[in-house]
Amino acid sequence: MIYLSQILGIPVLDSKGEKIGTVNDLGIATGEVFPRVTSLAFTGPGNTPFMISWRKYVDSFDGDEVRLKVPRADIRFSYLQPNEVLIARDLLNKQIVDTRGMKVVRVNDLKLSDSGSSQLRLLGAEVGIRGILRSLSPGIEHVWCRIAHTFGHDVPEQVIAWSYMDLLDRDLSNVKLSVSHKTLDELHPADIADIIEQLDPRLRGQVFAQLDDTRAAEAMAELDDDEMAAEIMGDMSELDASKMLSEMDPDDAAELVGELDYGKAEKLLRLMGVKEQKAIRQLLGYKDDTAGRIMTSEFVSLPVGSTVSDAERRLRSLEEDFETVHYVYVVDEAGRLVGVVSLHRIIVSGSQTKLEDIAETDLITANPEDDQEDVAESISKYNLLAMPVVDETKRLVGIVTVDDALDVLEEEHAEDLQIAGGTRNESSSSEGTHDMRWFLRRQMWFFFWAVGAALLAALLAGLAPQRDVATTSTLLVVALPVALLCADSMTSYVTNFFLEYDEDDEDAPSMAGFTLKGVGIAVVFSVFVGLISYGLARALPADGSLAVPLGAGFLSAIVSCLVSFVSAPAYLLFMRKRDDSNRDISGSAIAVCAMGIAMVVFVAVALAAVLR
Repeated sequence: MIYLSQILGIPVLDSKGEKIGTVNDLGIATGEVFPRVTSLAFTGPGNTPFMISWRKYVDSFDGDEVRLKVPRADIRFSYLQPNEVLIARDLLNKQIVDTRGMKVVRVNDLKLSDSGSSQLRLLGAEVGIRGILRSLSPGIEHVWCRIAHTFGHDVPEQVIAWSYMDLLDRDLSNVKLSVSHKTLDELHPADIADIIEQLDPRLRGQVFAQLDDTRAAEAMAELDDDEMAAEIMGDMSELDASKMLSEMDPDDAAELVGELDYGKAEKLLRLMGVKEQKAIRQLLGYKDDTAGRIMTSEFVSLPVGSTVSDAERRLRSLEEDFETVHYVYVVDEAGRLVGVVSLHRIIVSGSQTKLEDIAETDLITANPEDDQEDVAESISKYNLLAMPVVDETKRLVGIVTVDDALDVLEEEHAEDLQIAGGTRNESSSSEGTHDMRWFLRRQMWFFFWAVGAALLAALLAGLAPQRDVATTSTLLVVALPVALLCADSMTSYVTNFFLEYDEDDEDAPSMAGFTLKGVGIAVVFSVFVGLISYGLARALPADGSLAVPLGAGFLSAIVSCLVSFVSAPAYLLFMRKRDDSNRDISGSAIAVCAMGIAMVVFVAVALAAVLR
């Protein structure tokens, strides 16, 4: 097997053995299962580009050189045909969609097969780390694979066959993406959404353009990033965007419209049908993060007195894309909810049985203004497939389905992880960087310790050059990790309190209680640190040459610890303020801020103690 990275840059010799240039690309005919190489592109004297027919002029290829059949004077140059592409220019380092693995990957190399008689065929795209290493040097790839094998971890090739690829953009001078349209269109909408989220922003609209209205709407509803969905829709024509919204469930459409600017949203809504527009506007009337914003107005309700037979006829009349039906809701003449009948009860009951006779009347309902997280937790707690939403008069206005509840719980869980300094699972392709980020978060104190030690040593050298700076600074910074870990513990204390108690909870401790508890923790921590300092000082020489800087370091740690916990209410108020304005809260950012302040306080107190 041969790789493009091994071919690029090798010499091109004519039939007399005279070098006439170096290979810089290969052209292929795209219409074949495993496309044959049809053209050779090389750079001649003065960096002049040339292209010739591979079949007509190439005599042999041995991996180290390309030898032509004719002398230089007999060569006639050719042009790229409409069905041909240059694989280095148009495919190498471009994004492709692996429709089997349902992920976006980058072409790091291209694998070719030598089929004899100097004929080359393209087998597929190498998307793994071996392609990157090989492009740097085959020797680096070999060493890497040997080292990995020694430790019992072979590095396999990751090749996507050409038969699973097709060109998205037929302007062959500007190929942006390779993707199997037919296979992509047949994927589940959630898989399409996952692929789109991984794509370069410039390519997302091109993928949506290949989907029909229904599939595009379903994929749009599955996007986790609302801002991304709004950006994609903002780049679409108003007519296409309006059609897509009409195909979406009202709750999904309302969520998307809410992310658009007012002018754009109004234009799209006016282009929609009256029924769809009314349903979306009704949902937009409710506040963010409430049951009203995630409920759907598509549900099946029948009046009191209806029979099982009436319910069956109504269910058969529903459109195929109607919101998933789990229950039939029984309402009185004013639209007030009377009871709920499951599909199972309808199936097993006689056709003339009245719905109110088999309906569940001990109802668990929500109000449109209820917090969406509370509603989702209730659906999970009571194992419901959907929860009815009623207004103050008990009139049924919508339902929250279990899939929307799961989305809310996942979103809230992700936010809680972010606040607590955690993260979502990363893909295996970024495992190495994921491990590094994890280390940085969990061992953040170590880096602040290194910075603090360097800063303290530099300041001591400038302010007290007569001292033994190395010994003094070393003894001082022994206690710096105590201050940093105390600051980290304070951020955990604050974030756990924030996640556990809402500001309006009646059973939540007061701010004064929160503050006193924090100060109490700091005092206990400080006493413990002081005892450790005292014990270490007793073991040092009596002349105080070492005990003084060591004691100053632990004193600085105690002061820093007290400052950290006394400032805890300020961090809590900051987090609540950002939460009230629906802005992201990063636990890692708060920890960085707290450790930075703790380091500065420690250095300031330590300098004051040893220089007095």
